[in-house]
Amino acid sequence: MTTYGTIPTAPQDASLDFISSAKDQARNALATRRPWKEMIHLHAFAVPHGLPEATLRMRTNVAYFRTNYAIIILLIVFLSLLWLPISLIVFLIMMAAWLFLYFLRDEPLVVFHRTIDDRIVLAVLGVITLLVLLLTHATLNIVVSLVIGLVIVIIHAVFRKMEDLFVDEEGGGGAYSPVKGGERPSDEPSTSSS
Repeated sequence: MTTYGTIPTAPQDASLDFISSAKDQARNALATRRPWKEMIHLHAFAVPHGLPEATLRMRTNVAYFRTNYAIIILLIVFLSLLWLPISLIVFLIMMAAWLFLYFLRDEPLVVFHRTIDDRIVLAVLGVITLLVLLLTHATLNIVVSLVIGLVIVIIHAVFRKMEDLFVDEEGGGGAYSPVKGGERPSDEPSTSSS
């Protein structure tokens, strides 16, 4: 029996499946990142008129720009550890552990035939990361860099107006609504008197 025209295939390697799965998940996670130009558009900044508006802006912007904010904070922590090579190596190892054990998993984590809840994985990884970084004597650098990152995020979130934030998912566009969990606004008439 001849098999002209068929392409021989080798069995898939499990490590290649993991790498391609990790690439897909990283691409999907970065897909939620908003364009940097949209984030720093100069005409989109204004002082809020009061505490309720500032709080609403902060909640909306943190939800909308969350991936950008995470990148900013991680970059600031990374830069603060450049002068502490041991801490930087530990930070990179812990980032790899976070990626492998938390962010890039498709299936639940199973240890000794028991499924571990994601909240437990998150708590354990958080505690281990803090303990290991504290043991490298980089406590002050990490705390200061986290505070700087959070201050930058809060300032941006409070002063960035929300009127021009759009979600273009499911083929349509519409203003981002934190009240509706990011859904597009409905066609129903507005009942507010503003």
